Amino acid sequence: GCNPLAETGRSKLQNQRALLNQQILRAVRMRAGAENLLRATTNNKVREQVLLELSFVNSDLQILKEELEGLNISVEVYQNTAETFSIPLVPLGLKETKEVDFTLPLKDFILEHYSEDSSEYEDEIADLMDLRQACRTPSRDEAGIEMLISYFLQLGYVENRFFPPTRHMGVLFTWYDSFTGVPVCQQNLLLEKASILFNIGALYTQIGTRCNRQTQAGLENAVDAFQRAAGVLSYLKETFTHTPSYDMSPAMLNVLVKMMLAQAQECVFEQIGLPGIRNEFFTLVKMTQEVAKVGEVYMLVNTAMNQEPVKENIPYSWSKLAQIKSDHYKALAHYFIATILCDHELQSGDDEDQQEKALSQLYDCMPEGLMVLTVLKDKVQRKQLGKAHLRKAIVYHEEALRVCGLCKKLRNIEVLQEVLTAAHKRSLLKYAQQETEDDFLSLIQAPDILSKTEHKIETIAPQFSKVKVKDFFHRLGPLTVFSAKQRWTAPRTIHIHHEAGELGFSLKGGSPVQIYCLDPVCSAASMGLKEGDYIVSVGGVDCKWLGVNEVLEKFKSMGEQPIEIEVISCQDTAASMHSKSATYSVGMQKTYSLICLAMEEGKIDQTKKAPLKLPFLSWGTKNRQKAASTLCLPSAVAGSSQIKKKLSPFTLLNTESSLY
Repeated sequence: GCNPLAETGRSKLQNQRALLNQQILRAVRMRAGAENLLRATTNNKVREQVLLELSFVNSDLQILKEELEGLNISVEVYQNTAETFSIPLVPLGLKETKEVDFTLPLKDFILEHYSEDSSEYEDEIADLMDLRQACRTPSRDEAGIEMLISYFLQLGYVENRFFPPTRHMGVLFTWYDSFTGVPVCQQNLLLEKASILFNIGALYTQIGTRCNRQTQAGLENAVDAFQRAAGVLSYLKETFTHTPSYDMSPAMLNVLVKMMLAQAQECVFEQIGLPGIRNEFFTLVKMTQEVAKVGEVYMLVNTAMNQEPVKENIPYSWSKLAQIKSDHYKALAHYFIATILCDHELQSGDDEDQQEKALSQLYDCMPEGLMVLTVLKDKVQRKQLGKAHLRKAIVYHEEALRVCGLCKKLRNIEVLQEVLTAAHKRSLLKYAQQETEDDFLSLIQAPDILSKTEHKIETIAPQFSKVKVKDFFHRLGPLTVFSAKQRWTAPRTIHIHHEAGELGFSLKGGSPVQIYCLDPVCSAASMGLKEGDYIVSVGGVDCKWLGVNEVLEKFKSMGEQPIEIEVISCQDTAASMHSKSATYSVGMQKTYSLICLAMEEGKIDQTKKAPLKLPFLSWGTKNRQKAASTLCLPSAVAGSSQIKKKLSPFTLLNTESSLY
């Protein structure tokens, strides 16, 4: 990983994010304590003091939330250093985490489950912890992506070897929500794997925004990076369906995938226009359709961002930037078609049929009383329709500038203001060049433009197989046999004596080999050898990875001497129980996500006398039963599960997986 102490712009942002996460955690804890006291006390004076304190805490939380949003829109830091005249692209910040110490839990498990000397695996455990630490500060290139993928794949080995489905290992993973800063703590490795996947997608977005958009190669790399980011986030949404962290909820991931594909489509348009846009009829028709497609996908992104439950926690500046880009690129589409109509009159040598066909593809329907061929031939109608498109382009440009002016964060991005202003002035200049004496007679409204692209943008699924990793704990034996799901007896030493050149048993299987066709009266059987035992060592040499032929060769090399082997027997395993973790897709827990929380609340068996739990805190929600605070826990009174609650990302998990 990168040097965590390096004073780069990106590292400074990540350090600020980590600091804000800690401040948000302290404020949430303080609020939880105050609200618990508010419910417990009946003293009016104490209640007044608690209410006053809650108002201060809620204000602090709102300020911290705005500061975190400011980090998410600090797009200039991630852009390419070369001067460019393009609207900035939005990257995702990396999720922050706390350090994890695997040493004691893994060493205890190796000794208990595998009956091996755990001190011999200290180097492997240290390698795993070093790799995890490096993944907190990955480099912004393919090497950083490979490192994150290698850790993700390594977690698959670790999960199978050390995390049985019937109990927790005592390793607590803490990850902070990228948008709200609220921590999520669980003892389930699936939270770790999901968070690493999110960071792989986030790193791809940072690579995409860093590409030089003034070159064809840079734009191609940007398109590829955003498609891969969308692919990773889509894989995360489909694979880890019950993540407790709000930034990894299905609704939020769906929006993020759309945003990444929209940014890829934007780069495709820039790539087409990079050599320059010729003022030629068919070239402008193509550019009109391509830029209309960009405006359309950003409109869909903006619509998705403004729907529940994403609306409350998507950065406000992101939503407004999507709206600005939608208006800006729609305005460019109308400007291009206005240029076609105003600058390219039908000449005698032009292909009339081809122009009519090309122009008709831009409209779903023409304004009343107009035909495409008539517009091409009639100079007056052509000018009027062209000016109608210019007027609509100006309206879109002005709306983009207005929305940009309303958002403080976007007002401070100079290049955004420059691009919007320049495009607006160009449309005004074009409109001023047209004759204006007939404007009061023109009632034509510019029709909407149909979008079309020759470069279909799709997600690129993550290709984990391209990154080759070796299991750190390879020495424990083949994973198909030596896993956390299977239980074994401690190794038993068996001394085998040759009887007329016969061993008294056969061997079968791959690695490790298994005892087969055991003669019940042979000396090995009398010493405790059983049918189906696995041979783990021969003559003190580990043979977990040896096949039948290699083990037989070892037997032959012993000659007539007694052979000492170590064997293990498989124990009957109890029926595995579903994990209670929120990320387990089968054993669904009621706090598995913000969306399903209320649904599960209504399904609690009322006949059970278990004490009611208060599984979440609401940021910005009034407690309707007690008008005590603007930000309160739901009331724990009988029948409260029937009350519809407003969900919020500032959610603390239940007692089993919370920080307390």
